[in-house]
Formats: sequence, C-alpha cells, structure tokens
Amino acid sequence: MKVRNFSIIAHIDHGKSTLADRLLHATKAVDHRTGKDQMLDSMDLERERGITIKSSAVTVQHVFRGEPYQLNFIDTPGHVDFTYEVSRALTACEGAVLVVDSTQGVQAQTVANAYLAVENDLELIPVVNKIDLPAADPDGVAMEVEQVLGLAAEDSIYVSAKSGKGIPELLDAICEKLPDPPPATTDRLRALIFDSNYDDYRGVVVFVRVFDGSISVGDKIRMMGTGRTFSVTELGRYTPFPEKLKKIKQGEVGYIVASIKSLGDVRVGDTVTLEYEPAEAALPGYEEPKQMVFCDFYPASGSEGGKRSDFESLREAVEKLHINDASFTYEVQHSEALGFGFRCGFLGLLHMDIVQERLEREGGVDIVQTAPTVSYLVDLNDDSTVEIHNPADLPDMSRVQAIREPMVKIEIICPEENIGDLMKLAEGRRGIFKGQRFISDTRQILDYELPLAEIIYDFYDKLKSITRGYGTMDYEIIGYVAENLAKVDILINGAPVEALSLICHRSSAELRSRAILAKLRKQIDRHQFEIPLQAAIGGKIIARETIKALRKNVTAKCYGGDITRKRKLLEKQKEGKKRMKNVGSVNIPQEAFMAVLEQEE
Repeated sequence: MKVRNFSIIAHIDHGKSTLADRLLHATKAVDHRTGKDQMLDSMDLERERGITIKSSAVTVQHVFRGEPYQLNFIDTPGHVDFTYEVSRALTACEGAVLVVDSTQGVQAQTVANAYLAVENDLELIPVVNKIDLPAADPDGVAMEVEQVLGLAAEDSIYVSAKSGKGIPELLDAICEKLPDPPPATTDRLRALIFDSNYDDYRGVVVFVRVFDGSISVGDKIRMMGTGRTFSVTELGRYTPFPEKLKKIKQGEVGYIVASIKSLGDVRVGDTVTLEYEPAEAALPGYEEPKQMVFCDFYPASGSEGGKRSDFESLREAVEKLHINDASFTYEVQHSEALGFGFRCGFLGLLHMDIVQERLEREGGVDIVQTAPTVSYLVDLNDDSTVEIHNPADLPDMSRVQAIREPMVKIEIICPEENIGDLMKLAEGRRGIFKGQRFISDTRQILDYELPLAEIIYDFYDKLKSITRGYGTMDYEIIGYVAENLAKVDILINGAPVEALSLICHRSSAELRSRAILAKLRKQIDRHQFEIPLQAAIGGKIIARETIKALRKNVTAKCYGGDITRKRKLLEKQKEGKKRMKNVGSVNIPQEAFMAVLEQEE
C-alpha cells in the first residue's frame, strides 16, 4: 500500500477544519451518524472560538486508479501564534494542501505557511475553497496565488468544503502529485516525536512519524534525547477513532503508549529508537520555539494569604498542560502582593489567552494574570548582557549601558483604501516603513519594522477595526535594537507594585503613564482613605492621580453653634484617615493589571 503524508495549512478561518471533515466523509472514515462539524477539533475551546489550537493527525484510506493509498494528514492551526504547531506538523510530512478562501484571497498566514512548507522542501497543492459562496472569485484568487506564491493558477483545485464539491478531485491530486515517503537511510528504528498528550489512565501518549525501521508492540524503546527507556504496550493510529496496530512501518504515522508516567520523560522533537538496536544518530528534530510574550499566573486566592494547595494545584495544571503544548515555558515566581505563582512565556497574546483558559478549564484552578510583557536584552557596563522577561528584574540603571528591545518584520495585507490609516497606525507605534507591494487591483502588502512591545496588545485589533476585518498581518522577530527605553514604576499609596511596572520609550512614558493612572483610578475601588496613584522613572514622579476617600459626614449632628465645633470634628476625622492610610492596604482587582497594556490613541 502506498503512503502519502501531508498537512492542511491556511490562514485562520479559510476552511481547514471543514475540509478535513469532508476528507473524512469522502474516504468513508466517518459517516453522517458518527461525524460532526470540526471533527478533529477535540477541545470545547476550539469549538466555541471556531479556531484550531492543536494539530490533529488522522489516517484514512483512498483508492486511486485501482490502487489503495494510506493518507496520513494533519489539520493545523491558522493563527500566527500557532506557527510552531504548523512547523512541527510540516516536518512529519512530504506535502501540504494550501487552502485559500475564494472570497478573501491570499492572506498574511497563507504566505507565511507557504514559505514554511517551501523551507521544508514540501510539494504544495493549492486549493481554492468556498467556491459556492455568492462573493467567490476562484479565478481571481488562483491568479493571486500564482502572483504572490509562484504556484501555477491552472494547478489550483476548486472545492467547496461545505458541500463536498471538488473533494474527489483533491483526493486524486494528493495521490498523484505528492511524493512517496523517502527511502530509509538505516534499518535501525528512528521515529520523530511530533506531538504528545497526557492521558490520566495510560500516561503520556506519544505521536510519532517513523522515518527508518519499524516499531512493534512489546519492543523496548529509548528516547535518544532524554535517555529514558520504556516498553511499548500499545500502538495505534486515529482514523479518526483510535485503531490498535501490531506494528508501525517506515513512512507511517501513529501513536505509542508505553506507560510513560513522568511528564518530563517526553520531549517533542526527540527521536525514538530501539534499546537493543539503537540508531547511531538522532533525527534533526525541531528548533526550540522562541517565547516572546511573558506574564505571571498566580492562584486567585494567593493574594489573600493563599493556601499551599492552591499553588500545588496550579503547578500540576501547568505541568500537565506543558506536555500537551510544549511551546510555552514556566518558572516559579514570587510576588509580595500575589504570593507564589509562575512566570510563563508564550508565542503570542492569543496563545497566552488560550493557555490561561485551558488552565482554568482543564486544571480547575482560578488564576490572577498580570499584564503581558516582552523580553529585553540589557547591556551592562562590564560588557555582559542579561535577558529579562519582567520589568521588575531590570538591574540598577547606574549599571546599565543600553536596553535592547525585540524588533519584528511585519507584513500587512490590506485593501488599498485603508493604506493611509494603517501607515498612520504603524508610524504612531514607532514603525519604520520598508516597502509596499501590489497583490491585485484592490489589495496591497505593506512591509514595516516595529518594536514587538508596540504590537503585542491591541495592534491587531486596531488593524481589523481600520480595515473592517479585511486586513491581516504576519510577523517574525528579526533581532534586538537599542532604544531610549526607561522603566516606569507604578506606585499605589506610595508603594511600588512590581506587577504593574513597565518598560517603554522615554518619549511616550509620560503620556502612557497618565493613561494608565487614569484607568487604574477607575478600576480600583474607593477606600476609607485617600489613595495617591503615581508613576515614576527612578526618583522622578512623572504623573499622578488621586482616588478620593469615602467620607462620612461627621458634622451632620452639629446643627448650629460655633464653627470651631465643626472644625474640631473634621480635624479628628482627618487624623483618623491619616492613621488608616499608614496601616491600610489597597485591594487591586485583576482588571487593573490588564489596564497597563491599554494604549490611548
């Protein structure tokens, strides 16, 4: 039986998951009774948001020209934050199906994912989807694909993933155009771990692509990276329901269950080999993902003294999620205000949002999250360099020579009537214009270089708002650049709150600080005493707001008499407020932490 390994890649919301559903139906892997929409999106979160978060590998059968074919395909996410998932999936394949929406055309992630596939030397099949919609322009979109990506327009396959039109032609093209798996370079087992998840009953389930040799139930395997050995108790594949196998051969994809209890024993990108006949060299594996957005997670009760068990529950939830999603990092963190928690690193803001929601749902923990930050490189006077992920970790400024911030190359695809507004937005965020390219008569590509800190929070929302949803963007880190940056401390009632401090450009520090304090004033409830809110760079206060005290009318009982009676009561109240302010604590709600990232335009 011939084997075809491929991924389905596209921009977000171009119909990958629906196309995967149709492939399952067309190959009779599922019927209308057992099938459902977004069949491969197993998480409730994916169904609610209508996005794919985690790649899913499935095996189906198809007959082409009287010969049976085994098709192993992976449905991948489309959002820029999950590019790492896509790159991992592509490493396990020889081809890719590039899906483009016939009503929207080539988008930012279409270009980015196509380049990823080309870098991995994969054969690409362009598919123009949603041809049954009234606004569809399949011929125009096929020409866009040729112009931007260099894939011949006549090679594009027109399909409607919703109705099933064009699906048989696509299946035949996959069998005809995609290459066979490359021949084995050694007879020793070498299988690449491209995914894993945790099962409460079976331990860690490992998903592998076998490049050399074969693996059977009962074999003793070794992880070449960690050196740990296990006995295989179960092999199988998803069709999309689990199907047990006795053996997984060279070129095939499947899962391994080997009673792996510890979460630290499996590393995505590691090579599996046999214990008694090990391979000489491991497979190349994956480049480690570079986390660019960081924030702290604390148990919700941690701010009230907290229980140790709350932190342990959070630790267990984070460790379990890490085995399912290896692209975020975590380390223990302690805060005066919030107790013990974790400093976590993410690929982007949506990734951070998804991880928080999964921790709360799957781990059953309530979380307080601090405002996101990016990583900075700090050059010190002794010629050493330190990397910091938290403004609170910034060394004393007398030791600092320069602070370098991450810069990104951003590609914006937008309608031509919005170009002026988008240029104004990018330049307002310290963007450097690099170029402008035409895709079609109505759309263009803008190239900019921007600081990552300026785009991680609301840049994408502003872009969508300006273009009424038609603009898209993709970005990649290009390096670190020294800028005139300063650490701004936020003081509440005279005490600095580490979780609210931020690093920003000196030119915008005062404006940014005033906006933050104005938002904090609305978010923090009034107390029995007056609360000063201040922003400071070093010892210099650059902005201030005041939350007025809740006052009781102590002079209400004075109905006449000398004014000194009222003044005496007011002075007594003033002394009480002063004493309360010295010993009182200010309750800061979670919304206040998120207010730090809001930017006023």
